[in-house]
Amino acid sequence: MSARAARSGGGTSAPALGLRANLPQFVLLVAVNALVGGMLGQERTVLPLLAAGEFGLTAHTAALTFIAAFGLSKAVANYAAGTWSDRYGRKPVLVAGWLVALPVPLLLIWAPSWTWVIVANVLLGVSQGLSWSTTVVMKIDLAGPARRGLAMGLNEAAGYGAVAATALATGYMAAHAGLRPEPFYLGIAFAALGLGASALFVRETHDHAHHEASTAASGHLQRASLSDRDIFARTSWRDRTLSSVSQAGLVNNLNDGLAWGLFPVLFTSAGLSVSRIGWLAATYPAVWGIGQVATGALSDRWGRKPFIVTGMLTQAVALALVALSGTFWTWLAAAVLLGAGTAMVYPTLLAAIGDVAHPSWRARSVGIYRLWRDGGFAAGALLAGAIADLWGVRPAIWVVAALTAASGVVVRLRMSSGAASNPTRAASSLTR
Repeated sequence: MSARAARSGGGTSAPALGLRANLPQFVLLVAVNALVGGMLGQERTVLPLLAAGEFGLTAHTAALTFIAAFGLSKAVANYAAGTWSDRYGRKPVLVAGWLVALPVPLLLIWAPSWTWVIVANVLLGVSQGLSWSTTVVMKIDLAGPARRGLAMGLNEAAGYGAVAATALATGYMAAHAGLRPEPFYLGIAFAALGLGASALFVRETHDHAHHEASTAASGHLQRASLSDRDIFARTSWRDRTLSSVSQAGLVNNLNDGLAWGLFPVLFTSAGLSVSRIGWLAATYPAVWGIGQVATGALSDRWGRKPFIVTGMLTQAVALALVALSGTFWTWLAAAVLLGAGTAMVYPTLLAAIGDVAHPSWRARSVGIYRLWRDGGFAAGALLAGAIADLWGVRPAIWVVAALTAASGVVVRLRMSSGAASNPTRAASSLTR
C-alpha cells in the first residue's frame, strides 16, 4: 500500500467507501464547493447590468460574450480536469483551479474595458472547470455506488446554494454601493478561503477509486481498459445512457446561459429594481441548490431516468412562463419552477455517469460529460444573443424552451433504463 493510500484510507488498510466512513473529508469538500459556487455567484446579478451600465454594450450578442468565454474555457478545463485527475491525482487539480481563480475578482474590479471582463471569465471558466469537476470526482470516489445520487445532490446543492446566496448579496450591494467594486470583494474572500482549505486540509481520494475498481471490476457495467478516444466516443455518442446524459447536460446549461445573460435584461426592461432582479437571479439557483439534496437521494432509490425526463420538461414549462409573463410575482413563480426542474436533472446526470462509467476511467468520463454540459453555456449565450438581437428577448426564450423540451424527449427515447435504474440495489455490499 502506497503512502498516499495510507493517508487517504487510514493506516495500511484499504480505503473505506461510503459517506459515513469519509464524513469529515466529504463535509470539507462540500464546503469547498460552496466557495467554488460563490465565485460564480458574484457575477450572476452584476455583470449583465455592468455590460450596459458601464461599458455601453447594447447588442445582446456582444453583452453575452462573457458567458460564451466562460462556457468555452470551462468546457475545455472540465475535460482536462478529468484526464489530469486520473493521471496526477485529484488534489493537485483542485489546488490549481483555485490558483487560477485568484486574479478574477481583481480583474472585474479594475476592468477599464470589456476585454478585461472577457479575460476574467476565461480564467473563471478554467478555475471552475478544474475545481468544481474535481470536487465532483472526489465525492464520487468517497461515496461509493450506494449513495452516489445523495453525494451529488449535496455537492451541487452546496455549489448552487452559494451561487444563489452570492447573487442575492451582490444584488443588494450593487443597489446600495454601485456595480463596482464592492460586490466583487466577496470573490476575493472566497478565492483565499478556497485555496487555503484545498491546499492545507483536503486529502487525495484517488486510491478510493482504485479500491472500488479492484472490488467491482469483474461485474461492472463497462470495461476497465479503454483508450481516451474510446472513452470520449462512449460518453459522447456510442453509449445510450452516457450520450443521453451528455446532450441533456448541454441543453440544461444552454438554458442556464440564457437565464444568466438575458433574464436580467428582460427584468430591467420591465422596470424592476436591481434588488428585485437580485431576488429573481437568486431564487432560481436557490431552489435548484436546495432541491438537489432530495432529488439526488431519491434517484438512488427510484432511478435516474424519470428525474432527468421530468426535469427537462419542467424546465421547458418554466421558460415558457417567463416568456409569457411580465410581472415580478409571475417571474418569481417561474424561477421556482425552473429551479425545481434543474434540481431534478443536475445531480442525477452526474450520478448516472458514475453508475455507468468504470471507476478506472470515471473521472475522464465525468470530464467529457462536463465538456459537453458546460459547452451549453457558450451555445446558449451565442444562440440566445443572436435571436434576441434579431427578434427580441422573448422569442429567444421560446426557442430555448422548445430545445429543452426536445432534449427531455430524447432522454425518454434513448437513455437505457437498466444501467442506472436502481443504483442502490445494484451497489456492492462492500460500500455500504
